[in-house]
Amino acid sequence: MTRVILFNKPFDVLSQFTDSKSPSPRRTLSDFIDVPGVYPAGRLDRDSEGLMVLTDDGRLQARIADPAHKLAKTYLVQVEGAPSDADLEPLRRGVTLKDGPTRPAQVRLIEAPDLWPRDPPVRFRKSVPDTWIELTLREGRNRQVRRMTAHVGFPTLRLVRWRVGDWSLDGLASGQWKDG
Repeated sequence: MTRVILFNKPFDVLSQFTDSKSPSPRRTLSDFIDVPGVYPAGRLDRDSEGLMVLTDDGRLQARIADPAHKLAKTYLVQVEGAPSDADLEPLRRGVTLKDGPTRPAQVRLIEAPDLWPRDPPVRFRKSVPDTWIELTLREGRNRQVRRMTAHVGFPTLRLVRWRVGDWSLDGLASGQWKDG
């Protein structure tokens, strides 16, 4: 029977079980999950938060992580500035980054979500507004969401992956995991 674990990865945690290359140890998945034989299906940057799917099924792991399968991944993104719906239109068509054009994304403005506090908190500046968007991709390049929002002039301040396919973070606190 396939085991699937849903983990809400906190900020500043590596999306791997060991950190052998760092002279000063950093937090990893092993600080939160003590389940033998499961491995992350994809990565989430250290400075990003949210849903990671882990499994003991190599084929499922590949299907989740491989962009060829076009599994939707939805992010809640706090951006610097106040984009209009028209400002987000290039993301819906796809933008050209240094590593080539992106697939079109689904993107919409949203109200600030009710999330756990981030530690450390996102910097706040009275003179610069921030806005939340929901962005869904069907590919997964390195730091893609951050590069896309910066490309259209609204740098990412906080990035939370909320959904991977049919799995979501609903009811899962930061640093917690459950069987999926």
